[in-house]
Amino acid sequence: MGKLFGTDGIRGEANKYPLDAMTAFSLGQAVTKVLSEEHHTTRVVIGKDTRLSGYMLESALEAGVTSMGGVPYLVGVLPTPGIAFITESMRADAGIVISASHNPYQDNGLKVFSGRGFKLSDAQEDAIEELMLGGDLPSMVPAPHDMGRAYRLDDATGRYIVFLKNTFPRELSMEGMKIVLDTANGAAYRVAPDAFTELGADVTVIHDEPNGLNINDRCGSQHTEDLREAVVEAGAAVGLAFDGDADRLIAVDELGNEITGDQILMICAKALKDEGRLKNDLVVSTIMSNLGLRIACKRYGFKHHAAKVGDRYVLEDMQRLGAIIGGEESGHMIFLEHHTTGDGILTAMQLLAAMVKTGRPLSELAKLMDVFPQKLINVDVKSKPPIETVPAIVEAIKTAEAELGEEGRVLVRYSGTQNMCRVMVEGPTDDVTERLAAQVADVVRDSIG
Repeated sequence: MGKLFGTDGIRGEANKYPLDAMTAFSLGQAVTKVLSEEHHTTRVVIGKDTRLSGYMLESALEAGVTSMGGVPYLVGVLPTPGIAFITESMRADAGIVISASHNPYQDNGLKVFSGRGFKLSDAQEDAIEELMLGGDLPSMVPAPHDMGRAYRLDDATGRYIVFLKNTFPRELSMEGMKIVLDTANGAAYRVAPDAFTELGADVTVIHDEPNGLNINDRCGSQHTEDLREAVVEAGAAVGLAFDGDADRLIAVDELGNEITGDQILMICAKALKDEGRLKNDLVVSTIMSNLGLRIACKRYGFKHHAAKVGDRYVLEDMQRLGAIIGGEESGHMIFLEHHTTGDGILTAMQLLAAMVKTGRPLSELAKLMDVFPQKLINVDVKSKPPIETVPAIVEAIKTAEAELGEEGRVLVRYSGTQNMCRVMVEGPTDDVTERLAAQVADVVRDSIG
């Protein structure tokens, strides 16, 4: 990776470098140039979530693409996986998503999909970045008569809803099922309610009034307090919480208990296994996944592989090892039979299908996996030296691991998108887990905070 692209595209505070209009303009130009071919006009799909800064960045990207002779197709507000789907289905050359996912409104991001709906390779990102930073783009623009023009795709939302509905087995029905949706005042605020309503569900929606500033604000997959309360009040069968760009899902059972991404992954994998559809009997998760997931995989005869943290690494390992299901504890799931990227609404469709097939409530299905007590502490840091080069942190990790023995683990890693170090401890009890996590986090804070 270079100076602009991180593990999930370009991220930062909106209206400041690198998330300013000039950078977005350069990205539009560079993507168009890198993907251009003789006698072919580069076509780029551009979509966004509900952040106020999305308007500025959308206009800048559109200008960049057209200035280089490309044709941008504007889809407006649409979940990140919806933009990947539209890009692939209309055979465009690339799709650009304007979103910072689960981050607060003041942040934003620019993420590029290939024409096949997958995230770009490191080599492609490097080529785009080299153009953006090289200073030669102004000399590459075509003559005025060869500039591009933009189009708005008014039916993108409808196309994506049809795609989502087709991932729910036709022989099953949601008719009469009470569902509460928390759309995080984000990109799913229209798509998700329409998709589930059209499949017959009795839908209640909360946090579906975006104003540009309230995306992910005490709602969505990161904050399920309101959803848990709404599920119990409504007597609903399930609550479904998405993040700002709707590529994640966290669920709430009928009793108001939060169900983790690992539990959702296990429920869906078990459903595939029972139908003989779990390819290679393999489940891919990440090193952050709960120990209970690994134990459950052994119990049910699955092979398990832990990838590096980040959906791009989960996807790479799924493709390399021949898996069709993988995901992260955060609720980011990939179902390769259906889509090329993580999709929160699609994941919800598969979860509800498992509930309907088994006739069992979500609280029972969640018991397929025992969740070990886990404590995650995010520590803001000024720098990111390799963990193994900071003696005090290394010693704190060793001390915690010695106390845990084989009854837990310690994982300390940096965020790929923020100046943050994540300290995660799993242990035999809540008290032990929280105490050791706090001890390690204090050392991280004192050392590099």
